[in-house]
Amino acid sequence: MQGKDTTLSTFHQLFAPVSDDYFWQLTKGLEVDKYAKKLTSLQLVELIAFAQLEQLDGLRDISNSFNDPQFSRAINLESISFSQISRRLRDLSPQFIRLLFSYLTTQVGKEIGLVNLRNAVGRIYLIDSTTISLCLAQYRWAEFRKTKGGVKLHLRLRFYEEEVLPDKAVITPARPADKTQMDILVVEEKDALNVFDRGYVDYKKFDRYCEEGIRFASRLKGNAIVEVIADLPVNPDSKVKKDQIVYLGKDGVTKMEHPLRLITTEDTQGQPVVIVTNDFKLTAEELSEIYRNRWQIELFFKWIKQHLQVKHFYGKSEQAVENQLFIALITYCLMVILQLKAGYGGPLLTIKRLIRTCLYEPFSFFVQTLHRKPQRSSQGRRRRVDYERIYQETVRQVLAGEADYLNDVTYDPLVL
Repeated sequence: MQGKDTTLSTFHQLFAPVSDDYFWQLTKGLEVDKYAKKLTSLQLVELIAFAQLEQLDGLRDISNSFNDPQFSRAINLESISFSQISRRLRDLSPQFIRLLFSYLTTQVGKEIGLVNLRNAVGRIYLIDSTTISLCLAQYRWAEFRKTKGGVKLHLRLRFYEEEVLPDKAVITPARPADKTQMDILVVEEKDALNVFDRGYVDYKKFDRYCEEGIRFASRLKGNAIVEVIADLPVNPDSKVKKDQIVYLGKDGVTKMEHPLRLITTEDTQGQPVVIVTNDFKLTAEELSEIYRNRWQIELFFKWIKQHLQVKHFYGKSEQAVENQLFIALITYCLMVILQLKAGYGGPLLTIKRLIRTCLYEPFSFFVQTLHRKPQRSSQGRRRRVDYERIYQETVRQVLAGEADYLNDVTYDPLVL
C-alpha cells in the first residue's frame, strides 16, 4: 500500500518539520554540510531518529536498515557504512542540534497554541535532571564515581493542561550538581512559575529571584534552618497543615535577606511535604497542587528511557552522546507534531507504535488507522499489563520521595 508520491507518506510527514526551509536559512551560517560528501545533517537526524523509534542497538543495525528499499528510498540514500554514521554523529555541531531542538519546541508551541495559553498562575515550568549510566572505561570524560560513569540530562518542561512538553535541555557529565544549571533553566519572566526539587535549593539565588520577581516553588531540605515570622490561616478541610512566612538560613552565614513562604502539606500517603516559595499571591492549596504535578517530569524521564534509545549510545565521544540525546528529544517533538497533525488525543505511545507499522504508508492511511475503533475485544486468557496500576504506583513513589531509582546511574527500567 506504499504511496507513489513519497511526500504523502507518514515518513515524510514525520520529518517535514526538520526539512523546513526557514530553519535551514536560520542555520545557513553554521555550514553544517560544508564537508559532508554523502550523509547530510538532515539525513543524519532522520537516520538517528529512525534508530530511536526502532530502538536499534548499534551503528551496524542502523547501516543495515538500508537493506530495506523502502527506507532507502524514503531517506534518499542507497547505503551508508557504520563508520561514516559514527563520524558524522561525532562531528555534527552541537550548536546546530540545539538550535533544531529549540526550533521544534517553538513549532510545537505554535501548534498547541501555548503562546496564547495562560491560566491563573501563569506559565508553569518543571525543572529536574536524570542520570544515565555509562561504562567508565569507554567514557572517561563522564567520570561520576570511582567505578562508574554517567551523563546527566538537565531538562525544563512546559506544563499545560495536564500535559508536558520539552522546553530547554542541557547535557553534562553526571558529577556537577543540579543547581549549577539553574541560570540556564530557570525562566525569569514574571508570569512564569519555576517548580523544582531539593537539588536546586540555593539561598543566594533565591534572594536574587525575590529581588527580580522570578517566581519559584521547591521542596525544602530536611536540615534547613527556619525562622518563622508569621503563621497564616489555613483551610482545616484541606491537606495543607501550615502556611507560614519564614526566613531561611543561619544568622550571619547563610541567612536570606528576603522572607519566603513555607507550606506544609501531605502526600497521598499522609506523609508531610514541605514546600518553599516566593509566591505570596496564590493560595496554599493552589501551590500544593502545582507542586504535586512535578511528578510529570519523572514520568517523562521514565517514558523516554523506556521508549527511545537513550540508554545505549552509538558514539563514545562527549559530542556524539550529546547529539544522540538531543535527537531523542527532537524525535519526541516530531511525534507530538505528528499527533497534532493527525488530530489524535490518545497516548503518544500509540503514535510511536503505529509509526513503526505505517512509516512508509500514505499519511492518510496512518490517520485512518489511528482513529479506527477496535472491531472486537480480545477474549483470550493472555496476561494483561495493568498500566493504570503502574502509573498510580509511580505517582505514589514520586510523591513519597521513593523514586530515587529514576535518577540512579544503575537504573535500568523494564520495558513492558
